[in-house]
Amino acid sequence: MTFSITRRDLLIGSAAGLGAIGLTGCDEVAQSAKVQAVLAMAETLTMKSQRLLVPGDRLAREFSEADLSPTFRSNGTSQPDGDEYARMIATGFADWRLKIDGLVERPVALSLADLKRLPSRTQITRHDCVEGWSAIGKWTGVPLGPILQSVGLKPTARYAVFYCADQLEQTIDGSGTYYESVDLIDAFHPQTILAYQLNGKDLEVAHGAPLRLRVERHLGYKHAKYLMRIEIKESFASLWGGKGGFWEDRGYEWYAGI
Repeated sequence: MTFSITRRDLLIGSAAGLGAIGLTGCDEVAQSAKVQAVLAMAETLTMKSQRLLVPGDRLAREFSEADLSPTFRSNGTSQPDGDEYARMIATGFADWRLKIDGLVERPVALSLADLKRLPSRTQITRHDCVEGWSAIGKWTGVPLGPILQSVGLKPTARYAVFYCADQLEQTIDGSGTYYESVDLIDAFHPQTILAYQLNGKDLEVAHGAPLRLRVERHLGYKHAKYLMRIEIKESFASLWGGKGGFWEDRGYEWYAGI
């Protein structure tokens, strides 16, 4: 637990520190190649150290129903803009499909009903937001690992990239669309699920309906909401900022393990 808290505080402190540099008119320092290289080295060291110390299948702490938070705040977008998502809400997501493609042998498009027919997992875990708040909730969904096994990963597969329905910035090139990624170690972790329920009820729009990622050993910004597509890739270098996620493209660490 001490390691997790230190890790979280370090990430928050690093973001605050970079913000302070920007406010003093030194953006060029924070954005310099040398500074970015040092930060990348530190992140790689953190990931390797944590994975050396913590077995790959070690579970994040799970709680009892007595520990559930009275309210569970909505993080990020509370509802995606646009007519397409509004239509999905109006039809109860009947026409929504989760596409899984990329470096797979058998691409699929799964309805919410399809996912609910698959073996599920329920877990009561704590959501830790980089903004400094936490909440405990009961999540039910489909473990991601077996789904990826069923579509047949190609030998060069390394990452799962999650594309979402929400845009935090309106951009022509799509760089404002929320997306996230994890490597296959985290994708196959037992607590990594595609969640469709929170506290025994179908996800509300504010919490990511109809489907969101839960990757319980990471900070909250990795838990992508409003999932539309999962692409299996060898690298995310070709994606927008090339850092593997919306916030990562804007300076956050890609590896947000806690």
